[in-house]
Amino acid sequence: MARPHYRHHTRPTQLVWCLLLLAHAAAGVLLLALSLIAAALSAVWIGLPLLATLTRLLHGHAHTHRRILAHLHTDGPVPPPPYRPLPDTRLTTQITTLLTDPATRRDYIWLSANSTAGLILTALPAVLLAHGLLALAHTYTWRYAPSVYALQPVTDQADAWPSLITGALLLTLAYIATPAALHTYTRLNRRLLAPTEHDRLTARVAHLATSRAHTIDAQASEVRRIERDLHDGAQARLVALGMSLGLAEETLTSDPDTAHRLLAEARETTRHALTELRDLVRGIHPPVLVERGLDGALRALALTHRIPVDVDIDLPGRPPGPVESAAYFAVAELLTNTAKHADATRAWVRINHGRDRMVLAVGDDGTGGLDPDAGTGLTGIRRRLAAFDGHMHTTSPPGGPTVATMELPCALDPDPEPDTAQQS
Repeated sequence: MARPHYRHHTRPTQLVWCLLLLAHAAAGVLLLALSLIAAALSAVWIGLPLLATLTRLLHGHAHTHRRILAHLHTDGPVPPPPYRPLPDTRLTTQITTLLTDPATRRDYIWLSANSTAGLILTALPAVLLAHGLLALAHTYTWRYAPSVYALQPVTDQADAWPSLITGALLLTLAYIATPAALHTYTRLNRRLLAPTEHDRLTARVAHLATSRAHTIDAQASEVRRIERDLHDGAQARLVALGMSLGLAEETLTSDPDTAHRLLAEARETTRHALTELRDLVRGIHPPVLVERGLDGALRALALTHRIPVDVDIDLPGRPPGPVESAAYFAVAELLTNTAKHADATRAWVRINHGRDRMVLAVGDDGTGGLDPDAGTGLTGIRRRLAAFDGHMHTTSPPGGPTVATMELPCALDPDPEPDTAQQS
C-alpha cells in the first residue's frame, strides 16, 4: 500500500481532530459492546436480528469514518469495500449473508482495533495536554488539591514550583505526540478500512463482467435495429424497385409511356433506398467521424441541431476509434434529449483531455429537473461508457441548468495516420 500523504494542519487543528476522532471511537466502543451482547444472545436466536441491525449500523459507522479520514490526507476518500448485496429473501438468509461477508468481518476487526488502540491514540494528546495544564495550575492549587505533579510532598509555595517543570514536560510531550498520534491513527485506520487487493480485484472482475454483459446486450440490440431498419426500409424499397423494373421490361414494347413512368418510379425508389442506407450507415459509424475526427463530427452535428449549440473542444490528438465513437454517440444522445425534453434555448459541449482521461461536459439552459434514473437513454449512455471504464455524472436542479459530465480513460494519438484513422 502506498504511503498516504497527510494534509498540513496546525497543532490546535490536529488536537481538535484528535478530540473528534476520540468521540467517534467512543461511539464505536458502545457499538462494539452492543455487538458482543447481541452475539451472546444469538445462542437463543433472539440476538440474531439485533446483530444484523448492529451490522448495518457498523457499515454506516465505518463509512462515516472513511469520510472523516479523507479530510486528514490528500489521497482522497477511502474507497468502501465491496459488501455483499442483501438478498430479498427471509431474515435468516440476510443474517447469514451479513455475517459471512468478508468485508463485514474486516469492519468488525477495525471496530475492535479502533475501540482499543484507536481510543488510546486519540486520547493521548488530550490527556497529556490536560495533565500539563493541571501541573501548571498546581503551583496555585496545591493548598486545595494535593497531587504528585511536584514530585515531592508540598507544604509551602517553594515545594510547588517543581510542578512547572512537570507541566512544561507534559506540554512538550503533548506538542510532539499530537501529530505522531494523529498520523499513526489515520494510517492504521486507512489500512483497516480500505479494501484489500483481493477485494479490489474481485470488484474489478465483477465490474468488467457487468460491462461485458451490457456491451453484448447493446451490440445484440444494435444488430436487431440494423436488421429491422434494413427489412422495413432499404429491403422493401429494393423489392419494389425489382417489381417496377420487371413491369417496365414487360411493357417496354407494348406501352412505352407506362414503362417510362415505371422507370421514373424505380429511379425515385433507388434514391430513397440510398438515402435510407446512408442514414443507416451514419447511425452505425458516421463517415464524418472517420474523416474529420470527434471535433469536426460534433461541430457538424451542432450545425444541424434544432437549438444553437456552442462547441469548445481542446484535444491535442485523436482518441482511439471505439472511444471516439462512444463519445460522439453519447454527446449526440444528450443533445437529442435536450431538444426533446429540456425546453432550452441554447446548449453547449465542452471537451478536454488530461491525466489520460477525456472529459466531456454537455449542458443546456433548460428547465432542469432531469431524473438520472428515468428513461433508457441515459442508461444506454452509461452502458456505452462503462464498456471503456468511463462514467457519467449529471446535475440538474429545478430551473436548470442541466450539465452531464462524462469521463473516458484514453490516450490520444497526437498525429494519427490517415489510413489508421479511417480504419478506426
